[in-house]
Amino acid sequence: MALSESVAAAIAVLRRRPADILPFYLLGAAIPAIVRVLPFLGIAVAFVYLELSGRLDAALTEFETGVPEPPDPETDPEAFEAWAENVAPLAEQLFPFELQVLAIAVVLGSIVLAVALYAAVSAAQLSSCYGRLRDDRGLVIGLVGAGRFWLRFIGLYVLEIAAWLAVGVLVFVGTALLGAALAPAAGAAAVFVLLPALLLAIVAFAAIRAVFAFAPVAVVVDDAGVFGSLSATLGFLRRHPVAAGFYYVLAIGASVAMSVLTGLFVFLEVPSLGTLLTTLLVFPFLDLLKTALYGGPKGKLSPPSAPERPFRSRFADGLRRGMAEMFSFVRATPFLHAFVVVAAVGTFWAGWELAEPLAGTVETSIDERLEGHVPPTAALEFFGNNWTVAYTTAFGGLALAIPALFSLAFNGVVLGAVARLEVEIAELAAFVIPHGILEVPAIFVASALGLWLGVVGWRAFRGRASRRDVVEALERAFWVVIGLGIVLAVAAFIEGFVSPYYYELFL
Repeated sequence: MALSESVAAAIAVLRRRPADILPFYLLGAAIPAIVRVLPFLGIAVAFVYLELSGRLDAALTEFETGVPEPPDPETDPEAFEAWAENVAPLAEQLFPFELQVLAIAVVLGSIVLAVALYAAVSAAQLSSCYGRLRDDRGLVIGLVGAGRFWLRFIGLYVLEIAAWLAVGVLVFVGTALLGAALAPAAGAAAVFVLLPALLLAIVAFAAIRAVFAFAPVAVVVDDAGVFGSLSATLGFLRRHPVAAGFYYVLAIGASVAMSVLTGLFVFLEVPSLGTLLTTLLVFPFLDLLKTALYGGPKGKLSPPSAPERPFRSRFADGLRRGMAEMFSFVRATPFLHAFVVVAAVGTFWAGWELAEPLAGTVETSIDERLEGHVPPTAALEFFGNNWTVAYTTAFGGLALAIPALFSLAFNGVVLGAVARLEVEIAELAAFVIPHGILEVPAIFVASALGLWLGVVGWRAFRGRASRRDVVEALERAFWVVIGLGIVLAVAAFIEGFVSPYYYELFL
């Protein structure tokens, strides 16, 4: 398969049936939302432990009696040391040995969970790309690949990290030895000797990344083991250096371009747009391209033809389908949505009550938050941020619904606390109502979708749902998320251009 054919195949897959691979990329973006549940559960357990053991009340009493401000350790180190000795008992009250063990367990558990999830989702992503490039059902192949290859992907992660560490240690030791040997020499001579060593280290790091960039594809395409995939990758690089080089150049160029765009988006205060582009376009295209470049010469691909209908027509059809699927999902799950509304109201009330002791001491102001408000960029950021929250809540719920429940509860508590601490509650309500009548129901639907996917995931885990049931649920969730994106885009326009201004006419 020629380079141009590989590029055309990747574009054709994205244009023809994006819903057959993109759900796995949305699921990948939701991994942080899944992993963060562990730290917050750890905090909750720690709080309950401190409360039941009486340590929290003792610490609050100590704070109420007054904890002196720490002196500057540079100007008066002895006073700082004395202050630290006085504060140490308070720290021991809040961070006993049991909670230190809990913190270590939470950190290790979060790392293990993140690695396992990224391995499984990455295997699903590449497998779905391979399936679509053979004109098969991408989501089905992706689910099979996730279960079949995730341990091999973890093995590749471990080997790559080991290789990087080995090169790093060699560079550090070699540089230290050369530095010691050249210490008597002039500075310029030392630089000329050490610079080639650093360049060699950079080349070694680049070579490691180059090999491991294609190794996961070898696992998927050749059904190779961890070491077998590295051997297959080295063979591919020897036989097809131009194709590999083309991918490397394009991948580096895409990374540089996205870095520039992200910097521009941050400057314009719309950083969420960079996340959306990366999730929905850059990562899928690069995965499709390297799979096509690797699998094409093996004669294992038969990519779909490019769609005949123009992109604009297909895009409009996709938007209409998204809206239809969203309304259909809401009609089909009324009790689930009722539960979400009740839970949201309950957690909002909880946040309101929890913030009661801080009322009058800590204040928030909608006027201050709107200082420097620029409608176009604000509307884009509102859309990007809210849509990201929606699809990470929805697809994160596949992990037995727990992340979706956590997101719903967390957002409810935060919004309740912010509302309780608002200095001008009438202005806050006036600001929220115009866009809130669209944005809040959309978040409710995303939460319900996450719970629904969690039920599907639980049934599949128990063997009560087939692989096809999971595939159909993922595809349906994708289209519902598209519908939510349309609703949130309208809400963001209102929030950017209408909500901050209209009520001033009535003041």
